Amino acid sequence: MPVKQQGELKIWQRRTSTQQWLNWAGWLTAIAIFTYCWQLVSDKTVWMFVWDAPNQASDMASRMVPPKWGYMNDLWRPVWDTINIATLGTMMAVVMAFPVAFLAARNTTPSVRFVRPVALFIIVSSRSINSLLWALMLVSIIGPGILAGVIAIGLRSIGFCAKLLYEAIEEIDETQVEAIVATGAGGPQVLNFGIVPQILPAFAGISVFRWDINIRESTVLGLVGAGGIGLQLNASINTVSWTQVSVILLVILATVIVSEWVSAKVRHAII
Repeated sequence: MPVKQQGELKIWQRRTSTQQWLNWAGWLTAIAIFTYCWQLVSDKTVWMFVWDAPNQASDMASRMVPPKWGYMNDLWRPVWDTINIATLGTMMAVVMAFPVAFLAARNTTPSVRFVRPVALFIIVSSRSINSLLWALMLVSIIGPGILAGVIAIGLRSIGFCAKLLYEAIEEIDETQVEAIVATGAGGPQVLNFGIVPQILPAFAGISVFRWDINIRESTVLGLVGAGGIGLQLNASINTVSWTQVSVILLVILATVIVSEWVSAKVRHAII
């Protein structure tokens, strides 16, 4: 904190003049960027529709009431498919993420220079592409259906699980590993008795947490033909059956709430 002296009076300042000017320049640059971006958005926005949006939203809401509860009989199978997509996709992800995490962790990778960058690239690639984009590509490759949804969820979840798991591996207590090595144990024994027991709770918690996330993501994969309740949602929207849409949204909400409750209970029991 700089100090200016005027005679015998000391004046405390938070910043020097240079720092103050740099601070103002930063704010001016930020305002200029915001103004430019806002102008780009404004030029491509039809404001007449924006001002009319509240009326359109209220009209749509009125068309969704009352929900068509009889449509529930057509939703049990899609809900079951959605849960299966999330569950099988998560299982696929955790099985593949386990070795990738060991290859990415500094203290377990065979080569920090060659193997670890490849593992990190797999993690980043998986996390960079949304599950909806994975599903869109897979539907084009293997056709529409639940299989495309399962693989899309799995590919999306590998990076998430592997990243959290390799961070847990890097944070293990090395003294336990050293104790196992001191007994003359080989690599597999060190892995089974020195590392895996330490990361097992984190691994289980990560798996359950990712399953909870995948329940949410799998509800919309049907919009691109990857199975689940999203297929009914897309069909109802296309046919302007808003009473059916309201039922589907309520079912999705109930499914997510139940999955959240199950996930919380399981994580609490594990951790």
